[in-house]
Amino acid sequence: MHETLFKYIEDKSGMTLDSNEKILIAEKFKAKKFRKRQYLLQEGDVCKYAGFVVRGAARMFSVNDKGQEHIVRFGVEGWWLGDPESYTQGTPTQFHIELLEDSDLLLITWDQFQELNATIPAVAATLKSMDKQSFIASQKRIHAAISLSAEERYEELMKSYPSFILRFPQNMVASYLGISPETLSRIKKNAHNN
Repeated sequence: MHETLFKYIEDKSGMTLDSNEKILIAEKFKAKKFRKRQYLLQEGDVCKYAGFVVRGAARMFSVNDKGQEHIVRFGVEGWWLGDPESYTQGTPTQFHIELLEDSDLLLITWDQFQELNATIPAVAATLKSMDKQSFIASQKRIHAAISLSAEERYEELMKSYPSFILRFPQNMVASYLGISPETLSRIKKNAHNN
């Protein structure tokens, strides 16, 4: 299971891991299987682990006072799961992370990640790359939410992550886009008619 992570680190960092580095990484990342509908994190808990998705899919969401769910992000193979604020600050999270399929994750604590960051250059380079990507993705998401129409947000999702439309239920895709399932149905119908 760790081979997928090694490849990810080498691809992101542009560096090759030696066998000792791979052993150190494998010692810190704990493999865990999750069943569909199981939670990695629930509101009010402290996010103790970042999870690298080897196989499976998840959603990160919050629930408002009216009981409505708002999906902030999805996670699929080769992506990370966790609440960065809770993970790094040790504060209670406002989010839930639910596995949507039977999944295999590699889990690591903040302190363990910092140890690897300090001792393995490829891990440090990977974390820099991840931070940059995360910042760009967040900026795009904020821009889409405040500037784009529902149709434009759907088009952007189709361009960036076309597999989401097929992999996740329509009500979840609608929640991620910040629109109603009915609006999403209309947008999809119009897109197919054009």
